[in-house]
Amino acid sequence: MGTDFALPILLDGATGSNLIERGLPAGVCVEEWILENPDVLIGLQKEFIEAGSNIIYAPTFSANRKKLEHYGLEEKTVEFNKRLVELSKKASAGRALVAGDISPTGDFVEPFGSMTFSEMIDVYKEQAGALKEAGVDLFVIETMMSLSEIRAAVIACRKFSLPIFVTITVDENGRTLTGATALSCLISLQEMGISAFGLNCSHGPDKMAEVIKEIAPFAKIPLIAKPNAGQPDECGRYGLSPEDMAKGMEELLKNGVTIAGGCCGSTPEHIAAIRKLLDGFDFSSVKIEKQDTGLMLANETQVFYLSADGLEASEPVVCGVDMADELLELSDSNLDVITIEVLSADDAYQFSQNSHMAKLPVMFKSDDPMALKSALLTYHGRAMVDGKSSIPEDELRKIAAKYGAILY
Repeated sequence: MGTDFALPILLDGATGSNLIERGLPAGVCVEEWILENPDVLIGLQKEFIEAGSNIIYAPTFSANRKKLEHYGLEEKTVEFNKRLVELSKKASAGRALVAGDISPTGDFVEPFGSMTFSEMIDVYKEQAGALKEAGVDLFVIETMMSLSEIRAAVIACRKFSLPIFVTITVDENGRTLTGATALSCLISLQEMGISAFGLNCSHGPDKMAEVIKEIAPFAKIPLIAKPNAGQPDECGRYGLSPEDMAKGMEELLKNGVTIAGGCCGSTPEHIAAIRKLLDGFDFSSVKIEKQDTGLMLANETQVFYLSADGLEASEPVVCGVDMADELLELSDSNLDVITIEVLSADDAYQFSQNSHMAKLPVMFKSDDPMALKSALLTYHGRAMVDGKSSIPEDELRKIAAKYGAILY
């Protein structure tokens, strides 16, 4: 599911803040308003293309079923996504690719929210299917704040065999709302077949460059930066001029970004300035010293650097409703990995409800292919799979690879 796009790529700028400037009122369903005022959206997207955007985002940001429920419009999910893509394709007229824009649902996966992981996947599968049918060229999963939700969206989108870009939003400490770091997300997701990874919204380009610099040595896929045009003032105006934003974006390019654009506050003029920067930048001069990611594992909040030699794993932990105490106790040990024995899909579910209690990386041990698949599906991080199993090695390898796990 890699991308055949020629790098560098220029994305578009902000949709929401520009539509507000052009008449979008507060408190309405944005997607419905766009469909009632299509010329406003088409005009904006044509301006982005004239400014040099190679990819524009269809305005489907909150067009998933859970978000549309807030307006009693959930039954319009498929219809809205298809019609919104049609508007962007009309604006593009073949001059730019159209991305299906996918964003958070507003809920969380249990035990921190009301949705099961399967339900979350189904919400995204419905939207992604409609976007694919409408003819998008790729999916962009953006402004994400939870690794579990990102994984649900990625797993749903993979079913439709289009390139997948993922961007997260982080705070001043470089963490998402749920405590995920950019590096933990990168390590967990890049082995799952996504085409590019990075950040959007969050900050202006200067702060974003600090995060990109941290993750670039570990990236096996292109990096994305779609920062805000600075920070908004009390009136909601963003501070960076097009020239200043382009100047700040140069540091992002020097640290490995090859897919760039703008988020909140970025106008077609900002995009035109970034286009000029991209066209004049010497990408061949960028030298990122890559780090070996072979035995790197992750949960949502941490990355673990392991050595294959002398790896110390726990005795297998039996899954159950009362396993939290054992996970906590093992997390305070000197072990390298916690081994989780998974005998059934129910075991996998029980561990998923307690996995946040494990502060060490995880290795799954199972002789049941379906149980192992369930465990890897619902583990939100990058795990290991114990190679000592009655499952044939070829099958074991395929199962591990599907979810980005390491067969050990």
